[in-house]
Amino acid sequence: MPIVRDDNTATDALAIVEKYEAFVRYLYPILQRSPRKHGVLRDTVLAALFMPIGGLYHAAKSRQVSRLHAVDAEFATLRSHLRFLALASVRILTPHQHEVALVLLSEPGRMLGAWQKKLSDGRAHHSGASSRPMGQAGT
Repeated sequence: MPIVRDDNTATDALAIVEKYEAFVRYLYPILQRSPRKHGVLRDTVLAALFMPIGGLYHAAKSRQVSRLHAVDAEFATLRSHLRFLALASVRILTPHQHEVALVLLSEPGRMLGAWQKKLSDGRAHHSGASSRPMGQAGT
């Protein structure tokens, strides 16, 4: 199914969502097959798995760097969940699956960082603030 592009949605968000969805497509079936005894953990991670997508679209619409920081925090939370899922005592993810999942999450993370920098640089440029330091009195 092709993605329908909304003129108001930043292409940055669409590109990140496409990369992030590859991560979701990889991790989702693994979580669905997790043992029943880990149901609460599975449900928690599944809920966290779908949170960043909405945040990316909200950030694209608002162009607010703070919304990108929120998505970045959600990515960090997912990395923490992945570490827990790979613990020997839990073992929902094998070491290989943990590594693959981290690699798949790192690409949208890098793209998000670049988008944050782009928006931050644009805000600093448009603020009209001078880059020259203020002089000290009496010198």
